[in-house]
Amino acid sequence: QVQVVESGGGTVQPGGSLNLSCTASGTVAKIYATIWYRQAPGKQRESIAGMTVNGNPIYSNSVKGRFTISRDTEKNAMYLQMNDLTPDDTAVYFCKMAIATTNWGIGTDFWGQGTQVTVSA
Repeated sequence: QVQVVESGGGTVQPGGSLNLSCTASGTVAKIYATIWYRQAPGKQRESIAGMTVNGNPIYSNSVKGRFTISRDTEKNAMYLQMNDLTPDDTAVYFCKMAIATTNWGIGTDFWGQGTQVTVSA
């Protein structure tokens, strides 16, 4: 079994920063692509940052230059450093990891439960 858990959400003032974490536990043989999503109230879930298996980051235009995705392969973790936050960044943030549970397996998507980020004065 694999479990993916996010943490690090909270409430910050505009211009503030947060660092989200996403950690996989259980029978993790290899993690392929990892993606951060967010869903604001009344809006569809959108992808905002991702990292390929080779470690190349990808960002949406809405967060480029403010957010930084990183990972620690030894800890089966990925992170999202969010700077210069605005009220438009208020949303539930989710991570998705494509995880193989055996050395010869392909990646299966596992989602975290989400963590709330609120940006408010």
